[in-house]
Amino acid sequence: FAGSGVPQLVQPMIWDYAADLDVEGKVHLLEKYRRCGFSKVWFASAFKGATGVNQSLTLIGHHLQNHLQWLRVASSSPADVLQGVALTGWQRYDHFSVLCELLPVAIPSVAVCLQTLKNG
Repeated sequence: FAGSGVPQLVQPMIWDYAADLDVEGKVHLLEKYRRCGFSKVWFASAFKGATGVNQSLTLIGHHLQNHLQWLRVASSSPADVLQGVALTGWQRYDHFSVLCELLPVAIPSVAVCLQTLKNG
């Protein structure tokens, strides 16, 4: 696969919004990507919109735990593999669903998540 040239053109993004994500499994996944020739990988987390289709209030503790788990993955991985973290904030689960967790109620969550990513 490494000889295909694809790893030089793209950077994979690993998405997981769980508060109890499998840290060891993510580290193994990063190792597999590196063996395939990908030198950089992105993580994707969420500060809102990932805990229920009709959630109206943001579960800050859930998102905080998710970011703490991603930091554990990053600290268990080679220092140069992580390109960045995409901090997502989903507005709805599909185009036919109601809006979930409007931005004003999620601002405290985005603040907590950003501080966690920055300061641990």
